Amino acid sequence: MSTSESAESAESAASATSAASTASAATAAHPRFAEALAELGLADVLPLVRRFPEATRTAQEAAAAIGCELSQICKSLIFAADNMPVLVLMDGSSRVDVELVRRELGAEKVTRAKADVVRATTGYAIGGIPPFGHVTRTRVLADRSLLDHDTVWAAAGTPYAVFPMDPKSLIAHAGAALVDVRESAQ
Repeated sequence: MSTSESAESAESAASATSAASTASAATAAHPRFAEALAELGLADVLPLVRRFPEATRTAQEAAAAIGCELSQICKSLIFAADNMPVLVLMDGSSRVDVELVRRELGAEKVTRAKADVVRATTGYAIGGIPPFGHVTRTRVLADRSLLDHDTVWAAAGTPYAVFPMDPKSLIAHAGAALVDVRESAQ
């Protein structure tokens, strides 16, 4: 084999490895979420998606699997504000104060949405809801606490996959209004 054939073969192998890595990341993310990343011009995030053999359905499970602080997890929570779905992005160590959400939205009543409403609104199961790429466009609120970190981790459309992103970009791509809706420590 000549030197140029050897170099071509090495390039081809590296290209195949890179393609396999990208394909592996693509299969780690939910297909609809992978599509949303591409549509948002965020295809470079796809190779960063990490899939775990154990579920990362809760913020605690995700933080343990990733090896990050609980507050670095970005929870995507669906609430019903006067029966209209609204997405709230909250750091993993905090709880949403529904009264603050109600005031922020000017709603009469805010409750946690039922699982069937969550699935119909987002297209994803609870525990795997990403911050964007939903089947229905909803109003989005992001708690300011997400900005306490350089990187946060969010679900990639399944309870087994997560992706990292700087919080400002995540909030912008989610189309979220930056608010203070974190339950205060008692």
